Amino acid sequence: MDKIYLDNGATSFPKPVEVADAVYDYMTKCGSNINRGGYEVAYDLEGTVFETREMLMDMFGGTDCKNVVFTKNVTESLNVILKGFLKPGDHILCSSMEHNAVMRPLVQLEKTGVEFDRIPGTSEGELVVDAIEGMIKPNTKAIVMTHSSNICGTINPLAEVGAICKKHGLKFFVDSAQTAGIVPVNMKEMNIDALCFTGHKSLLGPQGIGGFVITEELIPLIDPILSGGTGSISHTEEIPDFMPDRFEPGTMNLPGIVGLNAGLSWIKAKGLDAIAEHELALTQRFIDGLLPLEEAGLVRICGLKNCYAEKDGKRVPVRTGVVSIQTLKVDCADAAFRLDFEYGIETRVGLHCAPNAHKTLGTFPTGTIRFSFGNFNTEEHVDAAIRAIKEITA
Repeated sequence: MDKIYLDNGATSFPKPVEVADAVYDYMTKCGSNINRGGYEVAYDLEGTVFETREMLMDMFGGTDCKNVVFTKNVTESLNVILKGFLKPGDHILCSSMEHNAVMRPLVQLEKTGVEFDRIPGTSEGELVVDAIEGMIKPNTKAIVMTHSSNICGTINPLAEVGAICKKHGLKFFVDSAQTAGIVPVNMKEMNIDALCFTGHKSLLGPQGIGGFVITEELIPLIDPILSGGTGSISHTEEIPDFMPDRFEPGTMNLPGIVGLNAGLSWIKAKGLDAIAEHELALTQRFIDGLLPLEEAGLVRICGLKNCYAEKDGKRVPVRTGVVSIQTLKVDCADAAFRLDFEYGIETRVGLHCAPNAHKTLGTFPTGTIRFSFGNFNTEEHVDAAIRAIKEITA
């Protein structure tokens, strides 16, 4: 039985062949480190790393590629930003739809005297923007927020929230795990101070590579939570105060960066708009195909039913290609098992590391089956999934 991969929200698969080739070539033809080798191959590799920083800066609307920092993943990036910035007595706001990559650091920081409150959301995962200003306290320092829900795909209005942050002198931190490589982001225009990303989802790189882009003004306000060798100013045991070395101790994941470089090049060649159009066309086809089952009381589709909305006379995306459903007459775990073993359709089932988001959506503690579409999915894949759900819920 051929498998149909519909779990791109967890990690994109397959990757472009160029990504695999780039990693293979590095492992077999280079294998060097950077900042620690005084020979041509190491210098050439440094050029690739620099180019990758530049591509990320351009994609996210940053201002200086030295302020692009590599980490293992978006979780590490969020930990560096949140734990390095917040101090006992500080207050921060987050959305009610956050992943545990945000919530667990905040709950951990709460035990040290940091306060947080959740901005409410609707049952479709939409942020209640009007509630924000009334939640700001004298000790509020920042807002941290996912760009898009990893459960229902609803996109948060970053520009609106960024404007509120600018008005009140707050820092704005964004988790772009579900949108980087699909939804355009401009840090300057949206007043974002730190944008955290992961490389293995829609940026099409391998696992184990991520990072963050930070503004110049925020750099001295973040205390490094990791330290060690950087290959620079080796005469001192102090942490470098210059970028990116200030936040990049230890050996970097160079195979990951090389693979990410190839993924970014593939995205640039195809274009963000074309990628989004393809994924959202599949998403809308899937939702439309399940609407009769929802009307019959057999499934519940979580989140917004339309992929686009009219805003200021423009057609803009309001969700990503992540769709969660509940099978109302069949246990979700049983349905997901049958989707895989009887139909070859690979999904994710459960609470997706975001328990409070499920409470907002009304799907806690049961959870959902999550379908997430990617670059290499087709209409045939979507139709096969719809047929399978119909048969399982009949």
